[in-house]
Amino acid sequence: MSFRALWLPIFNVFNVLLVSRNLQKYLMTSSLKLFLWISRFVRYCLARFGEPFVDFGVSREMRSKLPLLQFHEIYQAPKVYAGGWFHKPATMKMIGEIYDECCWLDTDIHILGDMSGIFDCLENNKLCMVEDKPWSARRGETWHNSGVVAFRGVPDILKTWAETCTKSPKMGDQEVLHDLVRESPMKRLMNITDAPNKYNWLRIQLLDGQDSWEKLAMHWTGEKGNMQIRKLIYNE
Repeated sequence: MSFRALWLPIFNVFNVLLVSRNLQKYLMTSSLKLFLWISRFVRYCLARFGEPFVDFGVSREMRSKLPLLQFHEIYQAPKVYAGGWFHKPATMKMIGEIYDECCWLDTDIHILGDMSGIFDCLENNKLCMVEDKPWSARRGETWHNSGVVAFRGVPDILKTWAETCTKSPKMGDQEVLHDLVRESPMKRLMNITDAPNKYNWLRIQLLDGQDSWEKLAMHWTGEKGNMQIRKLIYNE
């Protein structure tokens, strides 16, 4: 039996991980307001399939309501004391131990279409990510953006990434991963496989004059991106 997970973590309200079988998609999402933020395809999955619950630190009140919401599985996210997005790799590792194939989506990802094709890009023991073209251009070396990360099982680099984020957190989880693979092009190639840009189109790319009608996920990075997200959700 094959399980896949396409999921979006939300820390402020509550998190659910949608589960289905046989090439179906999974999503982790939050409150009803976010139904405006995700595609019709995702809403269809929300209505049709049962949801396990992944607790990233909800209130006691919300935890007490879980039985009423009829989640069929409840997971506790691993505790990482570095805080913030340093929880991300450890949580990906945990989910990778449960599901065969997974894809993490940051909360500032705007899903525009069917993301399931990213699973066709997976390679064993590698992370599948989109190159961060704006950072690569500005910093003179290859960077990969950690807003969308797909993987099969638990790659060795994911284990190292999670452990390093716990013991030696730096500016962000993306910077930690970059330091782990920047030693040589071969080391990056051995640990990361490139996903097509359409699965993680960055806000800075729009500023650089790069856009595509084929993009399936718009990544609204930074505070200016958050402002755009609020406009989209509340129709401002």
